[in-house]
Amino acid sequence: MILVIDVGNTNITFGVYKKKELVTTFRLMSKTPRTSDEYGVLITELLFKNNIRTEQIEGTIVASVVPNVMHSLTSGIKRYVKERLLIVGAGIKTGIRIVTENPREIGSDRIVDAVAAYELYGGPVLVIDFGTATTYDLVNAEGSFCAGITAPGIRMSAKAMWEDTARLPEVEIKKPASILAQETISSMQAGLVYGQIGQTEYIIQRVKKETNYEDLKVVATGGLGRIISAETDMIQEYNSALTLEGLRIIYEKNNR
Repeated sequence: MILVIDVGNTNITFGVYKKKELVTTFRLMSKTPRTSDEYGVLITELLFKNNIRTEQIEGTIVASVVPNVMHSLTSGIKRYVKERLLIVGAGIKTGIRIVTENPREIGSDRIVDAVAAYELYGGPVLVIDFGTATTYDLVNAEGSFCAGITAPGIRMSAKAMWEDTARLPEVEIKKPASILAQETISSMQAGLVYGQIGQTEYIIQRVKKETNYEDLKVVATGGLGRIISAETDMIQEYNSALTLEGLRIIYEKNNR
């Protein structure tokens, strides 16, 4: 079994794979400060609660966009789980080439998603991750990461509304019964959800126009991706475990 870890701005998502099967997942908040021992004990306990012993873990792979977490997290993994640890970054085999102006600027989470989408669905493919930010990443038919687009995420937009506007409340992000809202909460939900759908469809159309990729596959992931992908036929696939799949694929490529 291997342990795959995606360190995002909001959560640290853990997955355990037995060959190609995702056996279990669990999460920790990434903004909570923890020592290496705290990480080690928490991970060990969460594995145990999912009927997995640390001795069964052959190795671990981590992708992170939160540098401050990494020292404690990786030290905890090495001490309590397994010394064999891969970190997605420069020098690691991914199977795709990054041909943007400055490849080092591309976040490891975006690279991992691109690897998974290309390996699972082929190219050209546009990967949309509805996370803290909403990102759109293009991989061509030859497996080159060509371009990326970054926009505010739905939760980020919602947080800006209720924190920066005195009379707007915090609301659940969900699709309202109608876009023709008649009170404040459904009005905000309509703007957030339908606004994101409109943005998504326009960007997909624009990418197709500028690339001439009429056969472009569009794959979505991220916590709120299910809501958006269900409302547009311009997204062909929704895969909630896309990042974890990418980590598994990269681990396998580096351990053949």
